[in-house]
Amino acid sequence: MRELPPRLAWLNDELADWNAAGLRRPRRVCTPLPEGRCRLDGKKLCNFAANDYLGLAQDERVREAAIEALRDAGVGSGASALVSGRTPLHERLEAALAAFENQEAAVLFPSGLAANIGVIAALAGPEDVVFCDRFNHASLVDGGRLSGARLRIYRHSDLTGLARSLGKASDARRRWIVTDSVFSMDGDLGPLPELTDLADQYSAGLIVDEAHATGVFGERGRGVAELMGVEHQIDVRIGTLSKALGGLGGFVAGPAELIEYLWNRARTQVYSTALPPAVCAAAMAALEILQSEPERRQRLWALSDQLRQGLMERGIEPYPGSTGPIVPVVLGSPAAAVAAAAQLKDRGYLVGAIRPPTVPQGTARLRISVSAVHREEDVSGLVTAIAEVVGRR
Repeated sequence: MRELPPRLAWLNDELADWNAAGLRRPRRVCTPLPEGRCRLDGKKLCNFAANDYLGLAQDERVREAAIEALRDAGVGSGASALVSGRTPLHERLEAALAAFENQEAAVLFPSGLAANIGVIAALAGPEDVVFCDRFNHASLVDGGRLSGARLRIYRHSDLTGLARSLGKASDARRRWIVTDSVFSMDGDLGPLPELTDLADQYSAGLIVDEAHATGVFGERGRGVAELMGVEHQIDVRIGTLSKALGGLGGFVAGPAELIEYLWNRARTQVYSTALPPAVCAAAMAALEILQSEPERRQRLWALSDQLRQGLMERGIEPYPGSTGPIVPVVLGSPAAAVAAAAQLKDRGYLVGAIRPPTVPQGTARLRISVSAVHREEDVSGLVTAIAEVVGRR
């Protein structure tokens, strides 16, 4: 390896510190396979690290929709959506998402991260205040920072503290409460009814990211807002195509005026090349399956319940309050999480080792993610393997 230029020599010290703390993240090549499997380092593993909750990323119907669109429309869209990149497939997907969410219109973003950053930065400005749950996805925090608004981080789901902060921001032009509906590293749900009450009380806007909830929660799979009966009390709902729908991209569905505003002001959408047409075709196929096959969601919940029950029977408590397919097991130190993940890999299971700064210090964990295409024996085998690794009965 060649010597670094003098002005970049500090990088070696940083990397060495990360190594010593167990925080350096290696790059790996993981090949997705059907039935909740993958190939990593030449070994076939049962994949409990992906967010493919309904198993649609490898569904043959979704694949065929993408292949057909690839033949018809080519690889890339060629430009941003506002220039020439919005194809008929983009238009159809936006209409399908709006119908699914029971809204007037929708706008696509190149990723869920781009949607979160772009929406907050478009809606908030220097005269405003953004209130962000401490455990929100990093992109929601970054959106608040980039907006130029005053950013106030409140303790996780601390409604009393949030109310106090809202009361102190009476001088702001606008107040925005921002939350995940499902917290991605913890698996617990945001208190959406209580947040809508606070938004009403303090005349604040409410932005909710349903990334890990779309396709998983609610009678029709529209998310936690549907589950809790507050869909029409939330001002801005953000979703993603990259988790339960198995593809790529983010979206906002809502009133026509909101969508028109974001079309013109959300910089991550305005200045990004539009999604590849084949990705849009795949998302439409996945959306149709989501709506026509509710048994996938039912199976996902049954497997998630099996995993939690199995762990608790072995004396292993999942993260308090977690529900659904995200099942975290807190181990404490980064070294413990990395070692446990490596031992699970040796036993045939891929599980994410999540460490600071993604989670708070002292809470490094295994983040288990269940898919509807896993088998019951996959789940029971994982429970046994985790019990062996962490030394429980």
